[in-house]
Amino acid sequence: MDFLKIESYLIKLFQSQGLSDLWSKNFTLLLLSFSILVLATIIFLIAKKVIILIFNKLAKKTKSSFDDFLIKNKAPRLLSYIPFLLFLYSNMPGIFENSYNGVFVATRNIIEAISIIVLIAIVRALLRAISDYLKTIPALKDKPLESYLQVVMIFLWFIGGILILSILTGKDVWSFVTALGALSAVLLFVFKDTILGFVASVQIAVNDTVRIGDWISMPGNNADGDVISISLSTVQVQNFDKTITSIPTYKLISDSFINWRGMNESSGRRIKRSILIKISSIRFLNSKEVDSLEKIELLKDLITIKKNEIESFNKQKKIDKSVLVNGRNLTNLGLFRFYAESYLNSHPNINTEMTIMCRQLAPTTQGIPIEIYAFSNDKIWVNYERITSDIFDHLLASISYFDLECFELTSTLTERPR
Repeated sequence: MDFLKIESYLIKLFQSQGLSDLWSKNFTLLLLSFSILVLATIIFLIAKKVIILIFNKLAKKTKSSFDDFLIKNKAPRLLSYIPFLLFLYSNMPGIFENSYNGVFVATRNIIEAISIIVLIAIVRALLRAISDYLKTIPALKDKPLESYLQVVMIFLWFIGGILILSILTGKDVWSFVTALGALSAVLLFVFKDTILGFVASVQIAVNDTVRIGDWISMPGNNADGDVISISLSTVQVQNFDKTITSIPTYKLISDSFINWRGMNESSGRRIKRSILIKISSIRFLNSKEVDSLEKIELLKDLITIKKNEIESFNKQKKIDKSVLVNGRNLTNLGLFRFYAESYLNSHPNINTEMTIMCRQLAPTTQGIPIEIYAFSNDKIWVNYERITSDIFDHLLASISYFDLECFELTSTLTERPR
């Protein structure tokens, strides 16, 4: 559209109505500017509708999810700004060129600056779509792609910012680069966390320290849950109470934390818990008590073997068994340990291919700890706690059959002297 001819016609029209040359020109420029803005807006709305319609049809026809991610990140909408800006750039500055050179230059520069912002926004939408698409690939879904995206965007905004300043001020690009070089110490201080986060993100990715979906524990930062995102500046952890903890990315390099991925990838989840036995309840067993315990299915074969071994040893050594402490004997605590271990080996929810152990730890003021060490074959937290509770319910209920007692602080305080 030839706006110069329209401008000339409108100026003459206003002059014929008795307006001065200056007011005729000003009214004409104002009217043309408004008309160009209206036409540009119409072009934007049409372009937006057409481009979004094309993308939606392509998304329905194609099997790839990449175009869906482009729509999700509003890439079609951003593309519709291009015809709008091209129309403005082609017509808006031109109407001021012969009348107001300052307005002409300012208008052109503003449109160019806005065009750079829109271009960066389009690139950002494209990169985010690529990032979302890569997350659908199993090998990449747990990688810190957000960190790399943010690094690229910082670089783009840095370049875009210099170009915008150069356009708006009319100065050479290299003069801004030189000035920023002189302010490098200040920039390093301002972007300290960003730089540390970038270095940490690279180290995390290279060393495979943390992945999205990992369960990590970092008590110093009140974090205990699943990693839901890894960005350039923060790592977000969704705790088990559904709260979100944000941890600076570089702290995963500088501070210590627990990553439970090894447990999740293993074939079992460890059970490591102790029962405190009162020392005064531990004693040797006489033959009648041993015969009574032999009726327990899990101990039957073991007691038979142990009885033969002990009797053979005591006869061979001619041990005087009128005193029970002489020679070899079975103890109630020893048989309980054997029973607990046999029970764990027969339990359907214990992984028998991993370590199973019932051991006695060093005596304490609260008694002798008998520690259960095994691995459940179900790693889901709720199921794991249920399995552990069931095991200790059974073992605690079984203790009385061995004439043993658990340590209880209240019982020691109220115990009567014998």
